[in-house]
Amino acid sequence: MGGFTDFPKKAVRYEDWGLISYKAAWDKQRAYVQEALKDLAAWQDRLILCEHPPVITLGRNAHSEHILLPEPLLRARGIDVYAVERGGDVTYHGPGQIVGYPILWLERYKADIGWYMRSLEEVLIRTIGEWGLQGERLPKLTGVWLVSPPRKIAAMGVKLTRWVSMHGFALNVNTDLSAFSLIVPCGIRDKAVTSMEREVGQSLSLESVKEKILRHFGAVFGVEVIAD
Repeated sequence: MGGFTDFPKKAVRYEDWGLISYKAAWDKQRAYVQEALKDLAAWQDRLILCEHPPVITLGRNAHSEHILLPEPLLRARGIDVYAVERGGDVTYHGPGQIVGYPILWLERYKADIGWYMRSLEEVLIRTIGEWGLQGERLPKLTGVWLVSPPRKIAAMGVKLTRWVSMHGFALNVNTDLSAFSLIVPCGIRDKAVTSMEREVGQSLSLESVKEKILRHFGAVFGVEVIAD
């Protein structure tokens, strides 16, 4: 895929935060962004992968009616709700889903949000391709899709501050898809949500999927991914 690897080698530090509350991960991301903004030239870019306990988040363009159960009832079920600064509408995170938070200074790569989003999609398209799944992009819709019929396997939403990124992507690996019935995922009513487990017919090793994400992230962004 020419154009995705035309950059000099750089180093990105990889951190695995394991299963972490959404609020804790959000706070850590914001602290990293502030650290980067204090001295961009010295900032060490990072790629964070993690899982979250059940949580619903609303992006900057979210409509509250896309959450289909009152917030007190969600919290009674152990599902937190947060309005955050990423782009996009409503989404769900939960165990079995790999969430990625690249904290990158994009001026080291390409100061173009469209390029950045397509590059994240490319990482995930290549990753699910390792299991024989043909990821696609749909016009005017972010994320990664399987088609015939269209069903979303990975969602994305980011925030840039002086070209420093936060938030990122969520890839459904072994995710409990019934939780998506609590929302209108990404505000899209007429398309389904799926997972790698559903598509390949068996549960997958999250560590194996993470390893593929790291390899393809390195190739697409032209970086060496170094474990912390």
